Amino acid sequence: MLNKLKNATLLVTGGAGFMGSNFIRHLLDNEQFKGKIINLDLLTYAGNLDNLSGYDEDSRYHFVHGDIQNGELLSSIQEEHNIEIIVHFAAQTHVDKSIQSPRTFLETNILGTQSLLEFVRANPQIKFHLISTDEVYGSLPKEGQFFEDSPYRPRSPYSASKASADHLAMAYHETYDLFITISHASNNYGLCQYPEKFIPLMILNCIEEKPLPVYGKGDNVRDWMYVQDHSVALISILEKGVNGEVYNIASNEEISNLDMLHLLIERFCEITSNDPAKYIKLITFVPDRPGHDFRYSLNTDKMQKQLGFKATRSLKEGIDLTINWYLNNLDWVERVKNKTYYDWVNQQYTTVDMD
Repeated sequence: MLNKLKNATLLVTGGAGFMGSNFIRHLLDNEQFKGKIINLDLLTYAGNLDNLSGYDEDSRYHFVHGDIQNGELLSSIQEEHNIEIIVHFAAQTHVDKSIQSPRTFLETNILGTQSLLEFVRANPQIKFHLISTDEVYGSLPKEGQFFEDSPYRPRSPYSASKASADHLAMAYHETYDLFITISHASNNYGLCQYPEKFIPLMILNCIEEKPLPVYGKGDNVRDWMYVQDHSVALISILEKGVNGEVYNIASNEEISNLDMLHLLIERFCEITSNDPAKYIKLITFVPDRPGHDFRYSLNTDKMQKQLGFKATRSLKEGIDLTINWYLNNLDWVERVKNKTYYDWVNQQYTTVDMD
């Protein structure tokens, strides 16, 4: 049930990416939504307008190609559309890439966020929500959970850049009296996720019968949330969230990386009528990455008690939906691998250099 969002005009940054595009589709699929979504995306390597194929004719949706650090562009968007809410997804998110090339993460995740905050400072009527990550809290042992007020202990350039963005957002809230909320999400998975991430990579390697690489011994533990549940949680925050508050979003579905891979193999073979033994032989243990956090676990009592949200999709159900989506959308996979994207201006697919 939509209330505040029913007729709102939202600027969604990074809306052509995995989580952003799922959020946009979720909102546009709701017949109660009569407002407008402006999708601002630079279309770097993981941004893909194919993720929103079929929505280009929707009068409630408008795409803008551009950089969140472009203040003049943000001002022109405001003049044309009168933005009321910003939902800030745009970020560099792959930990391995942050270890190899940290600067890009600092520019996008910190300076990009600061640019948006300056825009909100100039337009203080706009409400700003920042999508962050459980990784800002650092690593946990086998027991314990992170709460919204847990200390930050980021251990990778990626998580440090997201922690910095969080601190900037709250500093702008306190200093300039802006309406700002933050959510920390556990690992999301689902349709349209770029194949560099663990679950789509394993699914696609199973399809192609390639090695299934696992860091270290595969005993690192993650909480996995189906991306549509995450979109529902964001709606709850945008509808009922309190100014200046932080919210943890998770599914409470914790599993080690190795056990997750075995589950993926089991469900993949059930769906495709294959022998699991063939794929188990493909599991390959590779050297662990530097600073690899052992375990994340978010306490979600605040979301449940204050906003009435609880994830509903079981891990098995979500994995089945995800495997089936990739099996039925191999053309999407091939276009992503070949850097072929749908050009809505010219209504055709084109291959571009996104490096």
